[in-house]
Amino acid sequence: MPTKVKEFNEYRSKMNEKILASDNKVIKRIFNLDTNAFKEGHLPVKTKELLGLVASAVLRCDDCVQYHLESAMKNGVTKDEMMETMSIANLIGGTIVIPHLRKALEYWELLEDDNNA
Repeated sequence: MPTKVKEFNEYRSKMNEKILASDNKVIKRIFNLDTNAFKEGHLPVKTKELLGLVASAVLRCDDCVQYHLESAMKNGVTKDEMMETMSIANLIGGTIVIPHLRKALEYWELLEDDNNA
């Protein structure tokens, strides 16, 4: 049975393919800008992923949080670093971000489980 992580990634890939197949120049440029913004630059990718995580949590986008959690983990972010990052998100975003912290921690644990399987 597919895991929640696998299901999320498969859905995201499938829908991104459909969206990009629409051949909308503006959407393609936004996707390209997003991809390039998170590449190595003056800031390391790890730092950029943590910035993306904070912004996503404050904006309360669980799909975005999940994406940045997975990318952060792949770039060497530890659970302690993730939790400290989420503490900043909760400080900036207020208590309304707490439910997203819960979901983030749950998803992080799923990622850990998948990596240990």
